Amino acid sequence: MTSTNTPTRPSAAAELIADFVSTGGRLSDRADLAGFLREHHLVTEGAIPITLADLDEALTLRDGIRALLDRDTEPDPETLARAQKVLDGLRVTVRLEPDGHSESPLAPAVVDEVRRGLARIAGAWAAVLAGGEWRSLRI
Repeated sequence: MTSTNTPTRPSAAAELIADFVSTGGRLSDRADLAGFLREHHLVTEGAIPITLADLDEALTLRDGIRALLDRDTEPDPETLARAQKVLDGLRVTVRLEPDGHSESPLAPAVVDEVRRGLARIAGAWAAVLAGGEWRSLRI
């Protein structure tokens, strides 16, 4: 009897995290961040006022997740601490029922569009961690 290995498709949460950590030079200014958030349907359409502090938080979070996923180097504790501080500042809530837009039961509990987008990324990261899928993500 021959067994076949069927490749499993990454979850939507894993795909979002992979895209987020792979942005590199494509996330270099506020317009790039707005484009990323819109492209991934993490914010509503329309004008998004993005501050330099918002961009800095997004880059800090991206760098921390990337550091954990990079198996070639030991993560820098300061990078992880800064990323954790961003996560600690994002307000999320747990949904009683799935909302159909996310695989994560976590949902943004903030009004600010940029922070809602980052909270959705945090929810995706939580889903990837909870399911162990982070171990197979490659950057």
